[in-house]
Parts: sequence; C-alpha cells; structure tokens
Amino acid sequence: MAKTTAVSAGENQAPAEDHPTPASEGAGGLCLVFGASGYIGGHLVPRLLAERRRVRASSRSRGTLEARGWPAVEIVPADALAPETLPAALQDVEVAYYLVHSMAAGRDFGRLDLEAAGNFADAAAKAGVRRIVYLGGLVPEDAVSEHIVSRRDTGEVLRRGSVPVTEIRAGIIVGPGSAAFEVMRDLVYHLPVMVTPRWVRANSPPIALENLLVYLVRLPWVEEAASLSLDTAGPETLTYTQMMYILADAAGKRRPWIIPVPVLTPGLSAHWLRFITSVPTNVARALIEGLRHDFYADDAEARRLVPQHLLGFREAVDAAFALERSGEPITRWTEGAFAVRNQRIDYAYYAKRASGTSETRADSAAVWRLVSAIGGDNRYYYLDTLWSIREWMDWAIGGPGRVRGRRHPQDVRTGDRIDYWKVLGAEPEKRLSLAFGMRAPGAGVMEFDLAPLPDGGTRLTATAYWHPAGVWGLLYWYSLEPIHRFVFKGLTREICRRAERDQRRPRPIESST
Repeated sequence: MAKTTAVSAGENQAPAEDHPTPASEGAGGLCLVFGASGYIGGHLVPRLLAERRRVRASSRSRGTLEARGWPAVEIVPADALAPETLPAALQDVEVAYYLVHSMAAGRDFGRLDLEAAGNFADAAAKAGVRRIVYLGGLVPEDAVSEHIVSRRDTGEVLRRGSVPVTEIRAGIIVGPGSAAFEVMRDLVYHLPVMVTPRWVRANSPPIALENLLVYLVRLPWVEEAASLSLDTAGPETLTYTQMMYILADAAGKRRPWIIPVPVLTPGLSAHWLRFITSVPTNVARALIEGLRHDFYADDAEARRLVPQHLLGFREAVDAAFALERSGEPITRWTEGAFAVRNQRIDYAYYAKRASGTSETRADSAAVWRLVSAIGGDNRYYYLDTLWSIREWMDWAIGGPGRVRGRRHPQDVRTGDRIDYWKVLGAEPEKRLSLAFGMRAPGAGVMEFDLAPLPDGGTRLTATAYWHPAGVWGLLYWYSLEPIHRFVFKGLTREICRRAERDQRRPRPIESST
C-alpha cells in the first residue's frame, strides 16, 4: 500500500478556482521568469499571462524564447554566470522567478549553480526586486547526492541576499517534459523487463504540474510566504515501482516486470540509462544518483496558504497525457511537441540526436541558397546513393520513400513538402527544420542551423532528432546513429564547399532595359 500524506486529494481542500485571487494581487507588477526556456518556465509564462500578469522572459538564448511565440512578453536574454547581463533582465521587476540549474553542464554543475545564484541575488538587490521565487527540491536529512545538495545550497545562497526569497520545494513533477516523469515513461515503454537497483523501492511524493503551477503563481503575492521554504507535494507517497505500474496502466501498456537487485547501484544504473531514455544524459544521471533516498514532504503550510485540490498520481498522469493531446504545451518541437511525435504518447518526449558541423568563408546568404534548395532535383548533395537505398527500402514496405519533388526549386515555406519531408519551419539564413516522413518506429526531424562567424563566414550544423517508439525505435536509432554522424558531417562539408564556389563565381550583370 502506498503511504499517504496527512491530507488526501479532495479532503479539506477546495479546488483552486474556488479561491479568488487575493486583493494584493494586482495586474501591474512585472514578473521576470528567469529560465523561461526550461520545462517549468515554458509552462509558467502562459499561466502568468492568463492571470493578466506583465511578464518578462529571460534565458541565455533570445532565439529559443522568440520561437515560443508568446504574445505581449518582453524577451531579455541573460545568463546568471555573466553578471553584466543581469541588470537589464531585472530592471523594474517586482517578482523574479529563479528557475535555472546547471545539471546539463556535467560534473561541475554544483559549483556553477552556487555561483549563478550569488550573482542573481546581488543583481536582484541592486534592482530593487520585491520577491525572489525559487523552485528547489525536497531535501532528505541524509542527502549526499550533488543534485539534491546543490538545489538546497542554491536556496541558501539566494537567501543570503537582501531580497526575500520564497523557496518552493517539489519532488517528482508529473507533467509532459518533466525529466523524472519522462525517465519513467521511457522505462515503461522501452523495457518490458527491468533489472533495477533498489532505488525503485524508494518513496517519493509526486506533484502534478497543474498543482505546482498554482503554487508558483499564487505564493509570490502572499505576504506570509516571504522568506519561507515550503514543501509541496501531491496527496500520495509512492515507490518508483508503484509509479511505473500506474503509469503503464494509464498508458494502456502491460506492466513491466521489475527485478530489483542489490548490486546495481544508482551510479551504475545511470550509465546504462542513457541507452534507454532520451532525457539528456547529464540530467538523467543527476536525477538517478539522487534516488537512493526516501523523500517525504511536510506540505501543510503550503496547503494552508494556497488551498487547492491536489491530484493523485493516476489523476496527474491522466492530466499529463490529456495536456499533450490537447496541444496546449508551448514547447519547441525539439522538446517534445506532440504534433512532431505523430500525436503518440508512446513516442519519447525528448529526442536522441546526432549532428555534423562545418565552417565556410561563404556568407549565410550563400549557404542558405543551397540549404533551402535541398531535395527535389538537387537531391541531398552528399552520398545520394545512400539516400536512394533508404528511399527504396521505405518504398518496398509501402512508405513514401520514392516520392520526389518540391513546390519551388529554391523558395521554401512552412508547410511545404520536399520529397518525403514536411517543412516545420524556415527562417531564411538561420534555420530550416524538416519532419521525417518515411516509415519507421518513431518520429524524426532534420534541422539545419546557420550561425555567422566573427570573420564573416558561416558555421553550418545539420542535426537529426529522433523520438523513438519503444524498444524497436531505440534499436533503429542506434543502428543508424553512426551513419547519421558520418553523412551529416559530409553533407555540411559539401554544402559549405559549394557555397564558397558559388560565392566566388561572378554573377551576371542584369540589364537595366
């Protein structure tokens, strides 16, 4: 039986919508979502907009935020490890959401997290910010994992500043794109039999994305919450085994056979996990190494300050799948856009990827002329025989591999068909994104990125993104990954070579008559 917290879903808790917005919540205060390109930030921004908040979104990449298409959102790129970029992001801000971490940076992420938090706290004080809201994690008393310790210490560094900090601590977040949730989803879909370490018996109180967003939106405007660290959780405490069983039931999958063994430590399991899940390796490793602990939450104070109906784990999983199917999450396709995953919840949210990069003295315009003309009569510039073999194989099983042609030999628009590809996005001289149309166990994208170099040249990167469907999708990817890397390196090199040749070639003089 699952251990439950003191209050169950629906018990002495009114739905969030039954509680009007406090009088202190005006529509005027400017909210900064620092880390808006991340998972929680991507959901928080539209929720704040729905609450009629003025929102400024910030991350290291302006392009990533612009691709979200958020209306009436000011975008200010900034990096907490580059203190000189922070004043512009924090100017005139009343509430600053601090949602960044450095897990993806690798083994040194703990030190980077503390440095970034110190920079942010100092800059927020100088800017006159009224409240910092930090999303941290639940912390067991015996915590030793760098991931958990770093989340705890980041909150302490932020609190050393003069700006009051409301720290919201959460465990597993149940929602599409949540790293812990996606690791479990990939395990359920990819492994019918699992030999796992004993951490599958560890306890944790998962919280639904919807419930966490309600806390994030409302607590900054509750005066009592200033300078508090608040645990948040759902109504149940479950083992990871129980959660994976429930997830399988909700997805209509047969429950996996889970065999815990004492010799397989979280550290060892983190090494093989990268072959099973599409969650970024450094993030997955950091999460797994923290799963040796039991997690519990004392969320009575958070529930008192912001009463709401807390979703049980099965309700939260159902809500996550419904959110995906609705198409509501505002995410770029590389982060799991549902349409690109062929409307399938069993396709991995995060993509496997392989890429090749080359540089050229040619400018972006010359490179773009070749990139935008790919396919059709021009074919694929490099190893066309290999492309043709793959097309014939697809045609033999009833796929569209032998379909060739394009609307225009040079011009390209979103929605165009180029052979068996569909154009997902076309930004002249910047990016071309193509959805894969052949038959395969999963969904894929090929993307070309053009970046200007300081000397006036161009860096061209071609990347394959693959959302595998089950174990066959993984096998398909790993069988072709080396070929993708080889082909994309040659493809970018050949496009760069041709761009230089074309740029050197004299252009015909147009007659003025």
